[in-house]
Amino acid sequence: MGHAVEFDQKAAWNGGQSPFRMSYGKVFMWFFLVSDALTFSGLLCAYGFIRHKYSGVWPVAENVFTHFPFVKQHIPLAYVGLMTFILIMSSVTMVLAVEAGHRNYRKGVVIWLFLTIIGGLMFVGSQAWEWYHFIVGTDEGALRKVWDIDQGKYVEKMVYGANMLVNEYGVPQFANFFFFITGFHGFHVFSGVVINCVIFINVLIGTYERRGHYEMIEKVGLYWHFVDLVWVFVFTFFYLL
Repeated sequence: MGHAVEFDQKAAWNGGQSPFRMSYGKVFMWFFLVSDALTFSGLLCAYGFIRHKYSGVWPVAENVFTHFPFVKQHIPLAYVGLMTFILIMSSVTMVLAVEAGHRNYRKGVVIWLFLTIIGGLMFVGSQAWEWYHFIVGTDEGALRKVWDIDQGKYVEKMVYGANMLVNEYGVPQFANFFFFITGFHGFHVFSGVVINCVIFINVLIGTYERRGHYEMIEKVGLYWHFVDLVWVFVFTFFYLL
């Protein structure tokens, strides 16, 4: 019996076996996603801390993000809700692309992966549109204290829109976190679109068909679902709470 235990211990450290029977590509993708999740967690925790500190003067998101394309009246959070729906649907099409890959169904992978790319581009474009209106601001503007270099003191001036120093909507930290958190997530989505485009080209030229499997679709699918999940937290923390 002691012999068997000694043999098993040696075999466990001899290598050649994958944890959880996964390929090295999936294992390292999970390593990356866990580390990235910690980064987003740190950002959201910092956001929560600053928001609690300035809870009395923190802007209400539904009063800030009210624009909608081709609609003159203000509709609170309607556009960011549409963005969220687009990203969730792109996650659904990615699931279908992975499922088609499991069946080695090349045509299905092409169709669903293409729709995923379109969804990602729509989300990134929508985010750019939202940033533009956030930066430009409203026609009314707001009276804020701004540091005047010439006078060497704070003076009250009309502020329109938001940047890293002044914010029409309230405290400057609101804009700082908005740009950093949504921008960091938007960079992830854009990176995912670029990766999906590379994978899509490889599918078209038959790279994975010659390999005999579409595991690469599953690996990039893990990343895409992670980006989708992170947005759910960003949307909840930044826009709803």
